[in-house]
Amino acid sequence: MLALEVKPRDAKESADTVRNAGAVPAVFYGPKEQTTPIAIDARKLEHVWKEAGETMIVTLKGVGEDKDTLIHDAQFHPVTGKLLHVDFYVLEKGKKVKIKVPLEFTGTAPAEKLGHIIVKALHEVEIEVTPQELPHSLSVDLSKLENVGDHIVVRDIDLPPSAALVVSADEIVASVKEFKEEPVEVAPTPETVIIGEEKVAEGAVEDVEEAKKPEVKKEEQKKETK
Repeated sequence: MLALEVKPRDAKESADTVRNAGAVPAVFYGPKEQTTPIAIDARKLEHVWKEAGETMIVTLKGVGEDKDTLIHDAQFHPVTGKLLHVDFYVLEKGKKVKIKVPLEFTGTAPAEKLGHIIVKALHEVEIEVTPQELPHSLSVDLSKLENVGDHIVVRDIDLPPSAALVVSADEIVASVKEFKEEPVEVAPTPETVIIGEEKVAEGAVEDVEEAKKPEVKKEEQKKETK
């Protein structure tokens, strides 16, 4: 488990004031905890966030009794990527927690070596588990996918002993799709006709004939004047 030293924060204090002091404004709350504003050293919080994400327990210290929490929501600056605000959810002792755990795909599918496509339909799975057995990720072994039509479903994923699935056990996680190369359509070359000694595209014949009409009219006018 990871730990963070936090300080109580006046809710009336602006977020910018907190950030200018080198801290990040945050709150913690839970089923038996009121929403409480706190401030956390920005560098320490950044380090813990990178390691914990939203699937590792973070113990908050400095606000009375230690509180085991999960990072429930994190907001980032759109340009710099720095943390702007964090919500911590306080876990109830002795109770399981529902959480979406990211999937980690391992191994190489034999079907992929044959040129087929591996379709990954899920990238996280929701489970209910005791905080002590909360996994950082769940492993999915792709080496089981050998032929077109093979698939892995949620029930095939190994879970911690205390964990129970919240989603359907029959939901497909990954499958093999046959690779089919689509034929490339080649545009037909326009036919050409011979006019005099020049080759002209068939579509341009009418333009050539139109261009000749003024010359024909001039010849006709000369004959009439004679």
